[in-house]
Amino acid sequence: MTDTDTAASSGATSADAPSAGVLAAFEAATGFMPVDEGLALYGVAAEAAARTGLPLLEVGTYCGRSTILLADAARRAGVVALTVDHHRGSEEQQPGWEYHDTSLVDPEVGRMDTLPRFRRTLHAAGLEDHVIALVGRSPQVAAVWGTPLGLVFIDGGHTDEHATGDYEGWTPHLAPGGLLVVHDVFPDPADGGQAPYRVYLRALAEGFVEVSVTGSLRVLRRG
Repeated sequence: MTDTDTAASSGATSADAPSAGVLAAFEAATGFMPVDEGLALYGVAAEAAARTGLPLLEVGTYCGRSTILLADAARRAGVVALTVDHHRGSEEQQPGWEYHDTSLVDPEVGRMDTLPRFRRTLHAAGLEDHVIALVGRSPQVAAVWGTPLGLVFIDGGHTDEHATGDYEGWTPHLAPGGLLVVHDVFPDPADGGQAPYRVYLRALAEGFVEVSVTGSLRVLRRG
């Protein structure tokens, strides 16, 4: 990791931190987000939910690791967390690729299926009642969505096609002052794929203002 964390304020306070139980559930869940980025996500999600009173939306559920944090932040504010995924795995999770997990393959159909693991993750965390799982492809779901959102967290497919589709599909639903969070932003190609970085640069060019940086997590506010 080559990025340096910045101390730009998002309005979050030390109170905007998960309980020990929620943090333990996050750490136990299958997924890739490190703890420092998870804590940063929780803080901005709690702030956005409390300030806007609007739902929080995640693109890219996988097995629910980051969903736990959004769900608990939503619960505290009396809103709901939404998470969008087709649950067939992104490009790098397919057979023969680096992040393929054979335990997530449905033996009957021979394809990835992360939905059962996701449901068990939420059940174990006690947060099922605070999440709406939207099972489908992100652009299709976004095209029929009609409710303003307080936060959009983009963490789905990492090709230009998918990252751009997530950005173009969901940012129109982000309320004024809402937060756009982009994961796996790597300015240096040696650290990771560039599609999320290009989405981040586009957001800046289109008027979003950077709020904070934690590792590969970028938080921006809609003007």
